[in-house]
Amino acid sequence: MTVHIGAKPGEIAETVLMPGDPYRARWAAETFLEGAKLVNEVRGMLGFTGHWKGHPVTIQGSGMGMPSLSIYANELMKEYGAKTLVRIGSCGGMQEHVAIRDVIIAMTASTLTSPSSGFFREMNFAPCADWSLLRAAVAAAEARGTRTHVGGIYSSDVFYAERPDLDEQMVRHGILGVEMEAAELYTLASRHKCRALAVLTVSDHLQTGEALPAEDREKTFGDMVEIALEAAFAPE
Repeated sequence: MTVHIGAKPGEIAETVLMPGDPYRARWAAETFLEGAKLVNEVRGMLGFTGHWKGHPVTIQGSGMGMPSLSIYANELMKEYGAKTLVRIGSCGGMQEHVAIRDVIIAMTASTLTSPSSGFFREMNFAPCADWSLLRAAVAAAEARGTRTHVGGIYSSDVFYAERPDLDEQMVRHGILGVEMEAAELYTLASRHKCRALAVLTVSDHLQTGEALPAEDREKTFGDMVEIALEAAFAPE
């Protein structure tokens, strides 16, 4: 048991899916896992452990933003022995060819600042996905026929950003989408010798103004979850 995770020893699997929304964690556990058991509800940040095709899996909410994710990812890796962590979440599309409900598999995650920024001082660390997870996720998406994009994303430290100049440069440099957690997850995984990936569903679009309703954000992201699970247990 840690400060933020109330699970007992042995109740957290080595493979963890991390949605930001705790209710999405509950939906994903009830939909995709067999024998899902609630193992954490500290501060309402729900976590469940069950089995997918015989493999133990934990689905743990991370909250919004890199500081919140950093708390849960650190405790999962350092205290519970998690080895593979896959963020499953929503993002905003930034390129015209990226459509609502498309899946983005994040190869890299750029950011202005993160909780780990102080570690590097003057160095610009480049957070990137684990190659084996990335390769397996792309293969899983292609096998499903899911409309998918692979490339760089941007992890913002604010939700209500007011930097159109920054948005313009990200679009110019091919950033596919924006979210708030992946860069810190990738950095922590590198530090703790773990595997990490972000598989994201486009829920709104910065170019067109389109957006999914809240209920769809919570419950209609099945392709993303299936891709994450297939990737997590693919042969390395």
